[in-house]
Amino acid sequence: MPAYKFEALDATGKSTSGLLEADNARAARAQLRAQALVPLDVSQVAAAAEKGEGLRFRRRVFSSTGLAVWTRQMAGLVGSGLPLERALTALSDEAEDPKQRELVAHLRSEVNAGSPFARALAGAPREFDDVYRGVVAAGEQSGALGQVLERLADDLEERQALRSKLIGATLYPAIVSLIAVVIVIFLVTYVVPQVASVFASSKRALPALTVAMLAISAFMRNYGWLMLLVILAGGFALGMSLRNEAFRERFDAGWLGLPLVGRLSRGYNAARFAGTLAMLAGAGVPILKALQAAAETLSNRAMRADALEALVQVREGAPLASALAGKKRFPGLLAMFCRLGEQTGQLPRMLDRAAKQLAAEVQRRAMQFATILEPLLIVGMGGVVMLIVLAVLMPIIQLNTWVR
Repeated sequence: MPAYKFEALDATGKSTSGLLEADNARAARAQLRAQALVPLDVSQVAAAAEKGEGLRFRRRVFSSTGLAVWTRQMAGLVGSGLPLERALTALSDEAEDPKQRELVAHLRSEVNAGSPFARALAGAPREFDDVYRGVVAAGEQSGALGQVLERLADDLEERQALRSKLIGATLYPAIVSLIAVVIVIFLVTYVVPQVASVFASSKRALPALTVAMLAISAFMRNYGWLMLLVILAGGFALGMSLRNEAFRERFDAGWLGLPLVGRLSRGYNAARFAGTLAMLAGAGVPILKALQAAAETLSNRAMRADALEALVQVREGAPLASALAGKKRFPGLLAMFCRLGEQTGQLPRMLDRAAKQLAAEVQRRAMQFATILEPLLIVGMGGVVMLIVLAVLMPIIQLNTWVR
């Protein structure tokens, strides 16, 4: 039965709201009247979009961390022997966010109606992607849903931890760079002209550094807005171009060729690919379907194209290790572990090892990059400020020499 959210008045005139299950809205109102409540508003929870496109919410119900926590809770309840319907009921009752409560209530109503859990999750594709639903479906078919959900929660937490560490490593350099640009623009466009006006009446020649700084200041004041418009237009044009798949693939391939960030992007995508493939294969998903789903998780289009080409080779009978070894954008470590897994019959375990090693390497390189970049940014900012200060002080020193 579908779930309905309601707002009603009790016998004392106090407003109350909640969720209930009924065949239709009329039956829901009848239930409320049977409870001595006067229904004010009754609406179906997360009504399906037209043409079966799934549930639509104005914003995502689960954040990355929230989805991992919810999955861990589901794993604990189902793993302890609690029926799926009762586990969903418990999570719906404990949910503090109304949107989350509505979503879980809808899932519970679908499960009560006889739908498999994976099919119920398919009604909310924005919250539960293909990989998530594929793992859940494999867990239901194997009868080990609790263990599969536990493994899925581990994967979500590891992925979130890796993303958080990468963001943390780049956040400080980004903030320092932004502050440095703002300070330099302020000094060049405001401070330098104010000080230079003092020497405007002097007929003496100004130092070369001061003249150059005044020229830069005049350019920034006269054409700074034009530069800003050009940058914004370039960013907009790049964003529109990236919507074209062919251009996006070439752009991502070029991005992988960059000295530092390219290696980080390559390692991050490879770790995510290996981790997803290990989780799906370990849950019992057929290797071809697992490869397809793992390829779709790659944010880099060039690596995604390589993964899909490897899928074609595996479908034609080639070993996974050989298919990946021919794709130079994937680290050789991944092909090596795949070969070991195929030889020993422990492919999911070897893939998981590869994912962890690749993730650890990405974290190490990111921290090294941040450690080196932070002092370089500070020194660079100090050097630019020093040049501006010298450009201002040199005429003053020169003026004192003339007076003497």
